[in-house]
Amino acid sequence: MTKPPRTGHETRRDHVAQDDLLQPEEAQAEDNQSDTPAEDGAAERSTEEQETTDEQDGAGLSGEELLVEEGEIAGDYLEQLLDVLDYDGDIDMDVDGRRAVVSVEGGRDLGRLVGQSGDVLDALQELTRLAVQQQTGVRSRLMLDVAGWRAGKRTELTRLGKSVAERVKDTGEREELKPMTPFERKIVHDAVASVDGVYSESVGTDSSRRVVVLLA
Repeated sequence: MTKPPRTGHETRRDHVAQDDLLQPEEAQAEDNQSDTPAEDGAAERSTEEQETTDEQDGAGLSGEELLVEEGEIAGDYLEQLLDVLDYDGDIDMDVDGRRAVVSVEGGRDLGRLVGQSGDVLDALQELTRLAVQQQTGVRSRLMLDVAGWRAGKRTELTRLGKSVAERVKDTGEREELKPMTPFERKIVHDAVASVDGVYSESVGTDSSRRVVVLLA
């Protein structure tokens, strides 16, 4: 699905699955839920039930049509933002599972939209979700990546999780990682789960919450 680009920005809008894009956490309220793997199932089922209701309320659109519409709205919002900031960037819009996925690539100044440890990117994602919700009336779970930051972080944390898991498997001693955000912990949990003989859990509260890897 392609729409002619606006002046100064190349916009590519493809409706395809994009499994390699980093999966961020849900909206901030959902971020406060436990990310311990054993507890994810019930929370995910509850979220999916709410999403089904939201999708049915979205101006009569089917779930897939609504996600495509979310991507279009988000793309327009981000194009306007880039124009105001006078930043260059290519905007890609996809649908991955039950989410609209938007990524901004190619601009020289895009790092400023990521910020330290992705804090600016997280804030921008929430603003984009709100812009989408204003037009659709439906809570958005849209994913936003800028300059490949989330994708790069996924690769880095996946490598870390597997490395720690293998070390715990060899030594039999538990390892506790540094505090991480919910989205970072989720990636580590997934990486640890791919290694037999070990498991992970989250301990601590708020900004001190971290992943612990233990022998099964």
